[in-house]
Amino acid sequence: MFEVRRIKPEMTYTIRHRILRPHQAMEDCKYDTDNQDSAFHVGAFYQGKLISVASFCVEKHHDFPIEKQYRLRAMATLEDFRKLGSGRALVNHGENLLKEQGIDFLWCKGRTTVQGYYSKLGFKAHGEVFDYPPIGPHIIMYKKLSLSKENC
Repeated sequence: MFEVRRIKPEMTYTIRHRILRPHQAMEDCKYDTDNQDSAFHVGAFYQGKLISVASFCVEKHHDFPIEKQYRLRAMATLEDFRKLGSGRALVNHGENLLKEQGIDFLWCKGRTTVQGYYSKLGFKAHGEVFDYPPIGPHIIMYKKLSLSKENC
C-alpha cells in the first residue's frame, strides 16, 4: 500500500508544520536534533506522496538509567491517510534500524490525545501528564526494544 524509507530532515517540515504545529512558524518545526550524525528520519509514501513522517535521535531521558536510548520525535500523518497503518510502519521501520545498531530503548513525549495510539504500538506511559507549551498536555512514553537486564 505504501513505501517506507529514510528521508532527509527537510522533507519532514511541511507535515510537522501542518499536523503538529499549525499555529506556529515553520521555523518551530526544525529541531536542533534533526541534523545530528546519529539522527535519522523516515517517511511513508502513498502513490509517491509523502503522507507520514517520524524522526529518531539520540537523546537520553534522565528518568531511565539505560545507556543506549533514542527519542522518537515529530511523528505525524496527514489527516486523509490516517488509520492505514503508515504510522505503525514508520515506528516498526525505525525500531528495526535501532535494533540493528544495538539500541535498547525508545522514548517520546506524546500528546495525551494519542497516548492510546502509542500504547497500541507497545509503548508504556511514564510519570505524570505535563504541559509542553505552546502545544499542550503530554506524557512520556517508552518502549524496550530488546531484552535488557535493566528495569524501569
